[in-house]
Amino acid sequence: MNYESCPITRTLEVIGGKWKPLILHFLAEGPRRSGELGRLVPQASAKMLTQQLRELERDGVVQRKIYREVPPRVEYSLSPLGQSLKPLMAAMCAWGAANPRPGKRLKPA
Repeated sequence: MNYESCPITRTLEVIGGKWKPLILHFLAEGPRRSGELGRLVPQASAKMLTQQLRELERDGVVQRKIYREVPPRVEYSLSPLGQSLKPLMAAMCAWGAANPRPGKRLKPA
């Protein structure tokens, strides 16, 4: 098996990105508006957050719903394909909790 045919490569093509795993983590909890995601991931610029959301939408992992209101409201949620990533995101969360950075302590939940 080579790089291009490796299933991990395909997974990273979809979820790879500085903020995509965090976006997916928060969307796994339920639908979110972009402003809410921005507050949850304050280190990400609005431009980068929008770009990563568009890429996730393009890859079929995230769906965007536009409400015909004044002002317009846009909500993001996981698509059925995105829902299939929940076990992966949970495993990543568990690994991160069990293996904090050296010299760092995680606050108890």
